Amino acid sequence: MNASPRYLAPTGLDPVLNRVLNWLPRIGIGVAGSRLLAVRGRTSGEWRTTMVNLLVDPSGDRYLVAPRGHTQWVRNLRAAGTGELRLGRKVEPFSATEIADADKIPVLRLYLEKWGWEVGRFFEGVTKDSTDAELAAIAPGFPVFRLA
Repeated sequence: MNASPRYLAPTGLDPVLNRVLNWLPRIGIGVAGSRLLAVRGRTSGEWRTTMVNLLVDPSGDRYLVAPRGHTQWVRNLRAAGTGELRLGRKVEPFSATEIADADKIPVLRLYLEKWGWEVGRFFEGVTKDSTDAELAAIAPGFPVFRLA
């Protein structure tokens, strides 16, 4: 795993949109597979939440991809190793394993196929149609966790 410092902070209207989008899963509305991720803070131990897109591949494996890079939720999940996916009153505990950069290529491609319309701006011109080499080049900046 690369400890690349890549992180894209919310800008412009992002903070307002994030508040609205974080509210939807709280009331039970999952837009295109979105969930509210809850992870214990690595310093405070308090629950921290943010909206994420839960990716399920054709074999049923589930992943969380961090399109903004090494965010606070990523750092907290690395430290905790566990968290919860919430949708309304439904709470699903999980354990997470970060996957190696070399294994991210098919996951990143699938993520871009499903959510490129929403998160493509964070991928610096890389799309679902990019080559494996192009996806491999950006992989260190996009943490990916397999959920169990």
